[in-house]
Amino acid sequence: MGVDKKKILVIDDEEMIRDLLNETFRKRGYEVDTEMYGKKALKRIDEKKYDLLVTDLRLPDLSGMEILSRVKKKYPDLGIIMITAYGSIKNAVKSMKQGAFDYITKPFNLDEMELVVKKFFEYKNLVDENLYLRSELDRKFSFENIIGNSEPMKRVFECIRMVSRSKATVLIQGASGTGKELVARAIHYNSHRKHGPFVTTNCAALPEGLVESELFGHEKGAFTGAYRMTKGRFEMADGGTLLLDEVSEITPGLQAKLLRVLQEREIERVGGGKLIPVDVRIIATTNKDLHQEVEKGHFREDLFYRLNVVPIYLPKVIERRDDIPLLIQHFVKSYAAENGHHIKGVSEKAMKILSQREWPGNVREIENCIERAVVMCSPDDDQLDVHHFFLDDHLPGDTPFNGFSSAMTIRDVERSLILTTLKEHDQNRTKTAELLGISVRTLRNKLNEYRKEGLSV
Repeated sequence: MGVDKKKILVIDDEEMIRDLLNETFRKRGYEVDTEMYGKKALKRIDEKKYDLLVTDLRLPDLSGMEILSRVKKKYPDLGIIMITAYGSIKNAVKSMKQGAFDYITKPFNLDEMELVVKKFFEYKNLVDENLYLRSELDRKFSFENIIGNSEPMKRVFECIRMVSRSKATVLIQGASGTGKELVARAIHYNSHRKHGPFVTTNCAALPEGLVESELFGHEKGAFTGAYRMTKGRFEMADGGTLLLDEVSEITPGLQAKLLRVLQEREIERVGGGKLIPVDVRIIATTNKDLHQEVEKGHFREDLFYRLNVVPIYLPKVIERRDDIPLLIQHFVKSYAAENGHHIKGVSEKAMKILSQREWPGNVREIENCIERAVVMCSPDDDQLDVHHFFLDDHLPGDTPFNGFSSAMTIRDVERSLILTTLKEHDQNRTKTAELLGISVRTLRNKLNEYRKEGLSV
């Protein structure tokens, strides 16, 4: 069964524009109908389910504004793009306030029209996905998914419960891989803002010249390449939460502007002179000690105190060793279900080794380690044992996990796994191929490759 085409209705009193848009949209795979009159268009909309309406602001019988008003009352999810002459831009802007997705001015460029339509369907897909994922997010980012029973984590849980009920700005500090974003999402999805957007921005990953535009947006023509007005992350997060990930990486100049936004709750787009109020809860994260950054002169002290209203410190794994078995069991259960395995847990010996590791990558490293082990195990395995893990550390008196190390390439691991399995089963190729989930022919070809490399097999 094929995928249903997106349906567009074009309303314009100029035949040339109707034909042009009809041909253009059809070439892009859309199903298109056209109408000259507003009343006939409204009748079509009642008879057929459209995804997008592209209408001129001025029509022979009804105005585009009247069509917008009637359609939005009956079909609030139907997207509308207004076409207007330059002199009617004020009405077009007004139409956006009343629910239109966007507007485009005559004479328009077809590339620009296609881009606006594409952006609408991208936006609509996000909205549709959001409806489906909302309940999933509530479940996924509940407290139950932040694993831990140690005293440090109990303090974190209590802080999350308290701060979720407030409007306070939160600063989450902790090493990489400790779960800072997961805690931020838990705060949002357990707050009264959970039905609003949760917008993230990685301050360390934004290009230096575009950071201000990304956060605050820009007006059309504000700089080279600014072909249209674009909202920034603050406006996108209006009514919800904005996560400033790795906030310590923003420049001193932008720190001053961020401070003003936190104080005034207003933003100004790049190239604009209008102050725009925003209702946004700020959660910031950092893997640095901001106290030290302030002392070094790298971070503004006044901004630090604005962000540090409610501080949350996430401990490293070595500071919460009692939680390691819980984390391992949680990830085993999760990835076993995801990959269709029937793994019930980890052997006592493997758990002992895993629990004594330093885990410099913290929870993220544990998760990656367990996922890799689950993926590499046989579908018949009911538990993960030492040989499933590719780690270069071991207990005193033990040998490393089948000689695997974190520095090995996938090819090295594959070769070592094949040769070790052959050795363990007295060079029985049929048994080895069966255990590894490959054909005997594939195994034979691999062995021939190793012989050409000068290995004794």
